[in-house]
Amino acid sequence: MFASSSLRRDTKVNALIGAAHFLSHFYALCLPPVFLVWQKGFGIPYAEVGLSVAVMATATAVAQTPVGFLVDRFGARVFLFGGALLMALSIAAMGLAAAFWQIVLLALLAGLGNAVFHPADYAILSGSVARERLARSFALHTFNGYVGFAAAPPVTAALLLVIGWRESLLLLGLLGVPVALVILWQGRILSEETSIRAYGQTSRTAGRSFLLTRPMLLFCGFYLVGSMASAGIQSWLITVLHQSQGMALATATSALTGFLVASLAGTLAGGWLADRSKRHLAHIAVLSVAAAALVVLVGIAPLSDLAIFAVLSAAGLLSGIIRTPRDMMVKDAAPAGDTGKAFGFVSAGLSLGSAIAPVPYGFLIDAGRPRLILVAVAALLVVSVFFAAGGRLRRRRDAPLAAE
Repeated sequence: MFASSSLRRDTKVNALIGAAHFLSHFYALCLPPVFLVWQKGFGIPYAEVGLSVAVMATATAVAQTPVGFLVDRFGARVFLFGGALLMALSIAAMGLAAAFWQIVLLALLAGLGNAVFHPADYAILSGSVARERLARSFALHTFNGYVGFAAAPPVTAALLLVIGWRESLLLLGLLGVPVALVILWQGRILSEETSIRAYGQTSRTAGRSFLLTRPMLLFCGFYLVGSMASAGIQSWLITVLHQSQGMALATATSALTGFLVASLAGTLAGGWLADRSKRHLAHIAVLSVAAAALVVLVGIAPLSDLAIFAVLSAAGLLSGIIRTPRDMMVKDAAPAGDTGKAFGFVSAGLSLGSAIAPVPYGFLIDAGRPRLILVAVAALLVVSVFFAAGGRLRRRRDAPLAAE
């Protein structure tokens, strides 16, 4: 009976946190479909239009770590509700904007709201879900976010055709308000981890100094390098396949879709694996190297379209499985009560990697060396293993000191 009650509670927690994370990712990608309309409607260059998503992403990256400290100090529930509500209302208000500077300002506010989700979500999941199901909860969290990414462009584009851009953003934003209110209403089932310092114990890695330890810096590097590899696939795979393998654009797009769908399936499989085995580093090392080998194969070997689709789907599956063991390594490295700041810190590495990688890859395209992008992606996957290994091994050596 107790186990059944615990499972039902975990399911409710996963549903609430999953809905919030879906909302976060959906709003992050609902603006690009409106770019063309904004460019014509406001009479501004495309570079200025791009400020909307650039400002939102930058605000999220910069604010995630400070928000992590606030989450760990004051509790995650109020910040999760506030972040979801702020992001939803900011997107809705864009539909009422009379000038583009107002949209940029609202994008800044939306980015600040978005900064709440990773620190608050992981802190709540760590404190609310039974340990034996925690990895699967992390996997569902990631899965829901990527579904939000996938749903945002087509849904927004369809609404643009039917009701116009102002009404679309107003509607999409207001749909997030009930989600925030349900989080507030059901907040009693959401718990956070209790800090070990609440019981009079101290840690040499507490507070700000914890984030500056070698394990956390290496884990942040692990997330950053992995994000740079993902950015190469997501941003440039279609162009690379078209130019280097002679694939039609529609076929290359299908190959990218296959990679992304397989990656989503891998995320769920990774949660199952991480709950059944604690050898997270071994899994990350083997799967990362295998994914790198598959990506290199597409980059250097003449393959048929069907073979490319199959190889990239396999690479996507492996790269998806890695995500949950990666998150569990960070969770295990963080002292109890420091989960929010830990995930806020490493998530900033994700945002930074996505921001800095596309331009250098573009230089390779301009230089007529598109195949080198896949070689670079593979190299980054391998390098990420060294960051993960360094963080895990250093954490094990430091653990006795942290417990003194």
